[in-house]
Amino acid sequence: MKKKWMIGIIVVVVIGLAIFGYIRITAAQKAQASTYQTSLVEKGELIGMVGATGTVRADQSAYITWQTGGTVEKVFFDTGDSVKAGDILASLQKTSLSPNIILAEADLVTAEKALENLRESDLAAAKAQLAVVNAQEKYDDKLQKRKALNYKVTYSTYKMTAMGPSESKIERDATPKEIAEADANLAVAAAELEDAQREWDRLKDGPDPRDLAAAEARVAAAQATINLQSLIAPFDGVVTDASIQKGDVVSVGTRGFRLDNLGRLLVDVEISEIDVNQVKPGQVVTLTFDAIPTQEYHGIVTEVARVGTSQAGVVNFNITVEIQDADDQVLPQMTAAVNIVVVQLENVILIPNRAVRLVDGQRVVYLLKDGQPEMVEIELGSSSDLMSELLSGDVKVGDQVVLNPPTNFFMGPGAGMQIGR
Repeated sequence: MKKKWMIGIIVVVVIGLAIFGYIRITAAQKAQASTYQTSLVEKGELIGMVGATGTVRADQSAYITWQTGGTVEKVFFDTGDSVKAGDILASLQKTSLSPNIILAEADLVTAEKALENLRESDLAAAKAQLAVVNAQEKYDDKLQKRKALNYKVTYSTYKMTAMGPSESKIERDATPKEIAEADANLAVAAAELEDAQREWDRLKDGPDPRDLAAAEARVAAAQATINLQSLIAPFDGVVTDASIQKGDVVSVGTRGFRLDNLGRLLVDVEISEIDVNQVKPGQVVTLTFDAIPTQEYHGIVTEVARVGTSQAGVVNFNITVEIQDADDQVLPQMTAAVNIVVVQLENVILIPNRAVRLVDGQRVVYLLKDGQPEMVEIELGSSSDLMSELLSGDVKVGDQVVLNPPTNFFMGPGAGMQIGR
């Protein structure tokens, strides 16, 4: 009897402990469920970006330096002025120049006259045509004389009689010497005719292109020498630095101006090799500047380097971005924060990146159902900093996804199974 009583007490205690444990576990799960952070699964727009910083530069930029020495006579532009390609920015006093530059003006006049005569005069062509006619006549004459030697040669002999000189005609064959001389004369005439014809062919349709090129080169050489006395703008732009003034004595290499084409501003950006394959020419870019805190600018990717550069074991690739709405506030050498839009999707199911975990190599999320998290395997597509595109998985719009699943939790009372992050 006493033994049965003891067994009864033990059974009651075990049942009590089980009930107590169940209550504790249930309470813990409810408390845990109340601490979950969740988000409703929605459809929306996904914008993926690659971010970096870069430096603004002008599309064209040049330091314009003196190529000869002298004294500055005139300065035509100052910092901030707009110039056109070919504008003279400054010039030197002629008396301070070397003699070869001064004499180049006379050389230029002579070269230009020669070029003009070559282009417009028909005298050379007319002389070449006449030379062909004369050479043809000479050749025809030598040819007839050579043909005559193929027949008997008739020559006259004279003797004195009581009545005076008496002429008699004798026929004979041409001698080898006469034939050789005739052949040589004919060959010379043929060569002269060929030369005359070749010169006529060269000039009959106008000046020889080679002669024109030589004459134009002489003009260009003289003009280039004259241009040494001036600084000339090589392209349209804005003077961003004027380093000289009237009366300065300059030498070869002295810097005069800096010229920038501010009409087209670019930003050079270095991005990691991890991201470079996502970036393509034509992608949209947003830019911000610390110096212009209230303004956002827009641009496009124009160039992606095909070869990277390695520094301290890190490989980066240079990306060129064109700013499409730059204003007067954006200046070369400013630092820009650049965000390149590498993906933009509409009306896709979005999963918060905070909710995604990796279990045994598989991406999963936990949906909150009846106060309990339930693991669901998923497959993701494109991502942004905060969201990812859902490609597959039993997740629907309106589901509650757990943003902060705990490191461990039970899958039900007494299950003995723990799920890790």
